[in-house]
Amino acid sequence: MGKRANGEGSVFKRADGRWSAELSYRDEHGISKRRTVYGATQAEVLTKQKALRERLDAGAPVKDTAMTLAAWLDDWIASSLPASDRKQATIDLYSTVARKHLASALGGRRLNRIRPSDVEALIVAKRAAGLAPSTVRTIYTVLRAALDIAVRDGLLRQNPVAAVRRPTVERKDAAYLTVADAHRLLESMRGERLAPLFRLMLATGLRRGEALGLHWSDVDLDGGTLRVRWTLTRTSKGLQLGEPKTEKSRRTVPLPRSAIELLRAHRQQQAAEQLAARDVWHGSDLVFTTEAGTPLEPRNVLRRFETLAQRAGLRDVHLHTLRHSTASFLLAAGTHTKVVQEHLGHSSYAITADIYSHVAPAQRREAADRLDEALEW
Repeated sequence: MGKRANGEGSVFKRADGRWSAELSYRDEHGISKRRTVYGATQAEVLTKQKALRERLDAGAPVKDTAMTLAAWLDDWIASSLPASDRKQATIDLYSTVARKHLASALGGRRLNRIRPSDVEALIVAKRAAGLAPSTVRTIYTVLRAALDIAVRDGLLRQNPVAAVRRPTVERKDAAYLTVADAHRLLESMRGERLAPLFRLMLATGLRRGEALGLHWSDVDLDGGTLRVRWTLTRTSKGLQLGEPKTEKSRRTVPLPRSAIELLRAHRQQQAAEQLAARDVWHGSDLVFTTEAGTPLEPRNVLRRFETLAQRAGLRDVHLHTLRHSTASFLLAAGTHTKVVQEHLGHSSYAITADIYSHVAPAQRREAADRLDEALEW
């Protein structure tokens, strides 16, 4: 029999020549338990015994769980994920990513058998499959978030994803409309019911959800401003009004004179639609609604804009291009980047400066000279 080492528990040399070491401890319920480790040499079992004691002292589980990743993801999606302070749209996204990309790739693997190299292999495989860099990064983010909770709940000592560098996404210059493109797009919108929505987005740089969630109570036509306090999004629970994505997103945006006139005319048009709808009208105080007063479906708005862009002969122009174009026009007209950051509601100055670094001096001069002409309402 071997000698007791450093008070860690008994160390034995077994009849078969192998060594074993015992360690007594109390679990989270105060129940006394014993754990035995084995090795070919005394030094090996002492190393294992020490590592076990360090796990216990750190509050980690004595042994990582053998639960599969698929089973854990099901639990996480059903409990911890919806209990977090994430928005419903983010919860929906994380749930989809977990089921589509994680459960299918690593679902059969036990949590205690997932290694950093497995995570790296997953990243490589997703890139090879042609997924966008932003999607690959989201897959990494979701796996790390799910296993963070496994560590918190005592199922793992440490998160293997934390040892892997987060996939990078190369920032590209934001696509934006030229002066000529903006003029063609505005022309294609004449007579379009949703034209006021698209024109306001171009005049203010509002995000789609911010524009669709805009209330008349947040519009001050006399003062020439609007407040961004709501966003409208489609989630698994239906259309939902929620708060903007960040503190910087909650902001007051100045309205150009043309936008003020646009909104005055739109309010009169909406009042006429309310009269025509009679009892079918759903009062909501929303600035942009269907002809029955109900919120606009974001996906329908997106599809309608793309149809108008195609009608104008514009390729690869999406609804978010309006926001980028607003920023580009403001910067081209000499507006300070800090002011543009606050106007758009970016969380930092660096984001604005990085995204819109493409606005060259020559473009600034051309756009500044022709801005009024291009945005003739």
